[in-house]
Amino acid sequence: MTAILQSTLTCPSCGAVKVEIMPTDACLYFYDCTGCRTLLKPRHGDCCVFCSYGSVPCPPVQQGRDDCCA
Repeated sequence: MTAILQSTLTCPSCGAVKVEIMPTDACLYFYDCTGCRTLLKPRHGDCCVFCSYGSVPCPPVQQGRDDCCA
């Protein structure tokens, strides 16, 4: 299965949305909101900001890897 690499991040603080390309070789643990400058961090139980705030989870999760973002 080919992973989707584009995800729309939505800031929980201000609602700003931004389309980002997800890396395939690393997780993105922090993201600086382009609207309100809030530093986003993954929610408890999520491996990265894409899994918490994105329209599409990160590539390792999409591929069902158990070692997600390890």
